[in-house]
Parts: sequence; structure tokens; C-alpha cells
Amino acid sequence: MERKEKSLLSRNKILEATGALFAEKGFDATTMQDIMARSGLSKGAIYHHFKSKEEIMQALGDKMFFDNNPFDEIRKRTELNGLQKIRELLKINQTDTKRNDFNMAAIPILKDPRILATAVEANRRVLTPLWLELLEEGKADGSIKTEYAKELSELLPLINFWLMPSIYPAAAEEIQHKFIFIVEVLSKMGLPLMEDDDIKAMAEKFIKDISSK
Repeated sequence: MERKEKSLLSRNKILEATGALFAEKGFDATTMQDIMARSGLSKGAIYHHFKSKEEIMQALGDKMFFDNNPFDEIRKRTELNGLQKIRELLKINQTDTKRNDFNMAAIPILKDPRILATAVEANRRVLTPLWLELLEEGKADGSIKTEYAKELSELLPLINFWLMPSIYPAAAEEIQHKFIFIVEVLSKMGLPLMEDDDIKAMAEKFIKDISSK
């Protein structure tokens, strides 16, 4: 086995072991010693790939996204127009229990400015082009009427950060007010997302979940 393959195998062992530990014990209760024991790798081998639990958490989030990319799934829905695809994408994201549980568990570590900056950059790099693709599709088929597709594609990946009380302290009522503000702004910009009752219900669940963190 080549060195690159061995390195990838070790990295995947760390991610698999840590993912299982986070699910069993939670982020805070999981130690690097636990990860060493579960993965069967030495401390040096783990730190060769990751400097901290926080970095492993980020890598797990990336892997979870790319292994089950909802944008890939929505591309196949050729019966939907651009706006319908975006609404369906929101439904898929909110009903993915495993991903949502992971995202909620990751909220506290975003208090670390370094971790937050890395997460924002990852969202900008990965999600912005994917959002832009859907927005442009909606413009082309007439379902989205906006002159701000590029700006919206940059804004959408940032909304979750703004709603997180660990970053912008806010009570549940204040988060609800923020959400109403976001819906109105997006609608004014030609992206009416909340005309669907299912999406409204999922938004309420999101606010309830995130307010408890």
C-alpha cells in the first residue's frame, strides 16, 4: 500500500472512531485518549492529521456533507424548477436527523474564533457556488426573479451563523424575530422561500432546537 493510501486510511479510521464516540459520549466527554483507543492509532498518528478535537469535528462535518451532498440529490429532480429545488433542498437538510444532530453538537465549538473563521471559509468555498448554480437555474426558468443571484449565494451560507446564539447571543423570541427578518429580506430580493407550510414548520423546529444550545 502506498504512503498516500495509508495516510488516507488512517485519517478515515480517526474520523470513523471519533464520529462513533461523539455519538455515544458527546463532544465534550470524548477525549483524545478515547480516540486513540477506538481508532487503534497512536497519539502521534492522530496529531499528524488533526491538531485538536475541533479540527476532527470540522473534518467530520465536511465528510458528512460530501458523502451525502443534498445538492447532488436535488440536481436529479428535473421535474422541479429552480425555486422548487431550493425549497426542496431546505426540506432535505432539515429532515436529515443525523446531520442536524451533528450540526447542533458543533454549535458550542463555534465560540472559538479560529474554528468559526474556518467554518465560514469552508461554507464560502463549498456552498456559495452550489447556491449560485441553483439561483441561476431559477433565474433562467423564471421561477426566481432577482438581480442579486451572486449576492444571495454569498449570503445564504452565512445565515445559520447569524442565527446561532453561541455567536450572536439571543433568546428564542429574538431568534424568531431574526428569522422573520431573513424571510422578508430574501423575499424582497426575489427569493420567496417561506410560502410553503412544511418549510415554516421546519423553521420553527430549527429555532426551538438552536435556542436550547
